[in-house]
Amino acid sequence: MTAKTKGTRLPAITIARSEHARLSNLADMLAERDPHSAEQLATELDRARVIDDARMAPGIVRMGSVVEFRIDDEPPQTAELVFPKDADIARKRISVLTPVGAALIGMSAGHAIEWVARDGKPRRLSVIAVHDGVPDAHAS
Repeated sequence: MTAKTKGTRLPAITIARSEHARLSNLADMLAERDPHSAEQLATELDRARVIDDARMAPGIVRMGSVVEFRIDDEPPQTAELVFPKDADIARKRISVLTPVGAALIGMSAGHAIEWVARDGKPRRLSVIAVHDGVPDAHAS
């Protein structure tokens, strides 16, 4: 995902300090093996407001959150945001290393992000609702 910046502001995102550190390490570890996914995640982490875990407000997408979202005009979907080792599309568990997973981290209900997909088509992801999961439930 390459976020669209021309004429469109990216939504503010907030990430807990412990998750930011783990996700940064994940992006660093993947830099050689999967540079595109690592770059997507690193780009989101770089623009995030990082706060102490205890100050994280409910309703912000974290690892383990169950998120209801919509892509473009498709029907809403619900998925849990997880680390790659726990990803399982059949169980509605989406990896933070996918374009959608990287876009979701740190967002809140009502936020949307636009990007141009690899196929050149503009895409828009809108967060409808966030149900807090258990932090560290799917730590890698």
